[in-house]
Amino acid sequence: MARYSDDRVATDVSVTTLPAGYYTDPAWFARETERIFRHLWLFVGRADDVPAPGSYVTRQLAGAQVLIVRDDTGTLRAFHNVCRHRGTLLCSEPSGQVRGLIQCPYHSWTYHLDGRLFRAPHMDKVVGFRTDDWPLREIALEVCAGHVFLHLGDPGQPRMPLAEYLDGVDTRFANWRMGELRTVATRTYHLTANWKLVIANYHECLHCANAHPQLVKLSHPLSGDNEPPHPTWLGASMDLLPGCVTLSTLDQPSRAPLPGLTEAQQRQVYYYAMLPTLLLNPHPDYVVTFALTPIAPDRTDITCHWLMHPDEVARPGFDPTDAVEFWDVTNRQDWRLSDMAQAGIASQGYRPGPYSNREELLVAFDRWVLETVGAP
Repeated sequence: MARYSDDRVATDVSVTTLPAGYYTDPAWFARETERIFRHLWLFVGRADDVPAPGSYVTRQLAGAQVLIVRDDTGTLRAFHNVCRHRGTLLCSEPSGQVRGLIQCPYHSWTYHLDGRLFRAPHMDKVVGFRTDDWPLREIALEVCAGHVFLHLGDPGQPRMPLAEYLDGVDTRFANWRMGELRTVATRTYHLTANWKLVIANYHECLHCANAHPQLVKLSHPLSGDNEPPHPTWLGASMDLLPGCVTLSTLDQPSRAPLPGLTEAQQRQVYYYAMLPTLLLNPHPDYVVTFALTPIAPDRTDITCHWLMHPDEVARPGFDPTDAVEFWDVTNRQDWRLSDMAQAGIASQGYRPGPYSNREELLVAFDRWVLETVGAP
């Protein structure tokens, strides 16, 4: 791990930010969609978003309308949210509950929760039609530590195993036992910024003194470590200041540290990006996840989950507001900066500028994008 220090070798001035088109050009965004978002695992939320058989959530990812549903056996499944008859959306709400079957609102084609076609009205005289031949198109779904990942690649094409994609991040944070944690709050934010600007902002704190006065009172912006960049993730940590036990609006929140953490883990907050759609933010007493949904070159939706231990949730008077409000305020400060960066980059006067030696993860991220997508 590379420790931040004032005597680090300066970045060469020729290493600059990317040209504007990488953030504004619809053609480049389409290439990212094809070569990144349809070829890597995408984080889409938590398993407890879909708690019981028949409950579902919908997502829009990389041009795909997605339906995530828990079937009658309790298995979590993902399908293209498209009727096999004439392509109508099956479920139009962000979340909901169905009673045993999914029915198209247009012509009443009806599906089992495992995707099999159950009934297709007015098809009985169509020669060669068999319900078994027309199930919903399934999307690869896997769950790790309660985190739900999808892979939008064609089923017949090889894909990277999830374990290889995670590349040790799951074991690195095993002590947090995230699979046992419960979602205590969610927030969705709508940004007018490119998804890459969100990740870049997340992986440097040079802006923290200007933008996050409440954060720098609890964690020094130049503290902590950067991990060497990995093929699918970036990682960093920041130290809590003496007397501070977590990031919170309260001086001394009543939550206990998560069981199983070492003393060192109780003194840091971690900032990891599983590229391209998960920002993972473990604290000593809770975890925040950020699910990025790139919609257009200048539009990104972000859904945050706050996760806490079930023993805390069951405690009389449990109230997660201090952690939720801390990050809701911090998020809005960050999203405003991301929106402002997008506006500046999209203007005629923008030219790429040199990176600081403290922005090494941003340089690595730019290289990852260029290597993954290829030359324009």
